[in-house]
Formats: sequence, structure tokens, C-alpha cells
Amino acid sequence: MESTVIRPFEPTDLPGAAAALAEVHATDGYPVEGVAHPEAWLRSDHVLASWVAAVGGDIVGHVAVMRPNGEAAVSLWAERCGDDERQIGVLARLFVVRQARKQALGERLVRTAMAYGVRHGRRLVLDVLVKDTAAIRLYDRLGWLRTGRAEHHFGAGRHMEAICYVAPGTSRCRDGALPGPGQGQ
Repeated sequence: MESTVIRPFEPTDLPGAAAALAEVHATDGYPVEGVAHPEAWLRSDHVLASWVAAVGGDIVGHVAVMRPNGEAAVSLWAERCGDDERQIGVLARLFVVRQARKQALGERLVRTAMAYGVRHGRRLVLDVLVKDTAAIRLYDRLGWLRTGRAEHHFGAGRHMEAICYVAPGTSRCRDGALPGPGQGQ
């Protein structure tokens, strides 16, 4: 069996990443948006950087760091700690196809995105739907700090409850204070 490589996303990865996204949506119901136009969703103008997990020529996973675009996790962190949104990145679009799981690919992809955040001076935040328990276990295991809860809005007036996180090592505001109420929720 070929080894899995985590590498920067290349334009030629788009069809494979879109197919993997559709597969993950069919098996897990993730994501709740973007599936109708997966290529556009993956290559949004808000993407700062993204990576794929590849086995040979097959894309089996993906993660991105995005510019803030109205996410509750960004607002929550910025309000509590006074960070400017230009100092924040949103970890998003993380997925691994079912047959490639149990190889720590989700963890490897998240750690790659976290290293990018550190190198570029961006605090990473995210929100994860309460229904996505495997993702919640991953973020908790990697030391992400829960900063509160929010509603994740999508589609035509739909929403679901989400947990907001900030990356480990950034759990204090830039002035050294703790982020305030909601910590550890």
C-alpha cells in the first residue's frame, strides 16, 4: 500500500478533492453546505491556504485555512480578546474519506494547518457542528480550547448548534488574559 502524503493543494487536485468531498457528504452528512458546487466551495476566494492528503493520485483528505467571513467563532474570539479579524484564520473544510480513516490523517491535516497559522501569525478558530462527534473528539484531543457555542447558519434559513474553538497555544488573549466567559464550554 502506498503511503499517504500531506501536501499543498494544487489546481489539478480540484476534481479529486471535490469527489472526496461528495463521498464524505454521502457517508457522514458533512459538510452541510457546499455540496451542490463542491469545486467552488473548495476554492472559495476566502481560502488562504489548503492541503490535501493523497495516496498516489487519489485525494483522500483536505483542510483549509480561510479568511474570516462572518463565522461565529471569529466574532466570539475577536469580541473576547480584541483581535482584529486580519489576525485570525478559520480552520475549515476538513474531511477524510471513510476508507482512509484510522491513519491519523485528520490529525496530520489539522497539525499542518496549525503550523501555517503559527508561521503566518494567525490565530486559528473554528466551529464544529455538535452532530460531528468524531471531529469534536479530534479537536479536544489536539488541545483546542472551547470558547463557546453558536448557531451555524447554512442554506435557506437553516441552522445547527456548533461548538467554537481556538487553537492550542493561542488560548490567551494577546494581552495575556483568558478569553473570558464560555471558556471550556
